[in-house]
Amino acid sequence: MTKVRHLRHITMFLTMLLAILVLAACGSSTGNDTNKEKENSSVWDKITENGEIVVATSGTLYPASYHDSESNELTGYEVEIMKELGKRLELDVKFVEMGLDGMLTSLNSGQVDLAVNDIEITEERQEKFTFSEPYKYSYGTAIVRKSDHSGIESLEDLKGKKAAGAATSVYMQVGRDYGAEEVIYDNVTNDVYLRDVDLGRTDVILNDYYLQKLALAAFPEFEIMIHPTIKYHPNVQAIIMKKDNEALLEQVNNALADLHADGTITELSKQFFGGEDVSVEQDFDFE
Repeated sequence: MTKVRHLRHITMFLTMLLAILVLAACGSSTGNDTNKEKENSSVWDKITENGEIVVATSGTLYPASYHDSESNELTGYEVEIMKELGKRLELDVKFVEMGLDGMLTSLNSGQVDLAVNDIEITEERQEKFTFSEPYKYSYGTAIVRKSDHSGIESLEDLKGKKAAGAATSVYMQVGRDYGAEEVIYDNVTNDVYLRDVDLGRTDVILNDYYLQKLALAAFPEFEIMIHPTIKYHPNVQAIIMKKDNEALLEQVNNALADLHADGTITELSKQFFGGEDVSVEQDFDFE
């Protein structure tokens, strides 16, 4: 009889312990969800409390984000969009200049709230970050030497060629996929990239069509060009922020919708992209 009682006590104890563990697990999950919601909400609350939103950008990517040659003021298509967005949200905008790799790290650490720098929406980035609605549509091209197209007539010819760019850019990944040799730059201005292709230090710059078109126009002294037939990778750019920050995302998207509706974004696009409206999706055939 004693043994039977003993076994019953053990069984009851184990049953109670299991129930406690299940409840604890449920409570932990609910707690984590609640904490996450609080964290996301508190980001927007903190922004409004401070009256300031912190935005990372490079300040070296013409015409998206650069310094005016006369005033040295930070400007550009995306910089001016952010300034207008700040007005709609009744917030001051503080820009912090850094390279792309630093922007993504700073978003996750909470040092900045948003980042803009012609940053493309990709599946990989969407797994780690949250994107706003788009404000730019484009596609990829290749800057090569005029004399011989740097020996490149198709993306397959990138194998063994020196491709200049940022390590984490989508275009550098295209180069990797086709066997190009990476030449990584940190946060330099366009003339450095372009001069190196001209001098043969590198062979190709894979990047956005509109950015490359304007970069070439700004530096006509270099014997380089946009490849006449290589067009690939249609893409979309938007504001990037920390993952699942829904309160901030809603505010940003509402402000962007206003800027689209009243024509502000179209006006800024034509101002910075030589009269072209990059805010609408193109209907092209791509290789």
